[in-house]
Amino acid sequence: MPQAIPRPCRTGTCSNVTTNRNGYCEEHQAKASGWLNQDRGSSSQRGYGGRWKRIRVRIMRRDKALCQPCKAEGKVMPAVAVDHIVPKAEGGTDADENLQAICKLCHKLKTEEESRRARGRGQNFQA
Repeated sequence: MPQAIPRPCRTGTCSNVTTNRNGYCEEHQAKASGWLNQDRGSSSQRGYGGRWKRIRVRIMRRDKALCQPCKAEGKVMPAVAVDHIVPKAEGGTDADENLQAICKLCHKLKTEEESRRARGRGQNFQA
């Protein structure tokens, strides 16, 4: 297996180099997000255990398992997840009015935007 080539840390002001796949040196690992950040804990540890599963069923039923962002644009798409309209990392809650059924594409795009905002604030986004 070829050796990884050291490259500058993704943190703009850092002078360290790294071979980590996520692009962050050891000092800045907390900025990594997504599947490369292995320190997120289990879904239950992040607040998505049995209580969340019951909430999810209720919201999917309320929204008739249709993606609400797509519906607002006049499109009909099946939802695959329940999403926090205002992310928990930005002060959102699990209140019904802050939850929506969402399709895979809308969820992916929304999560990417939330991650960009979190990186801009210097925080590690936690879903």
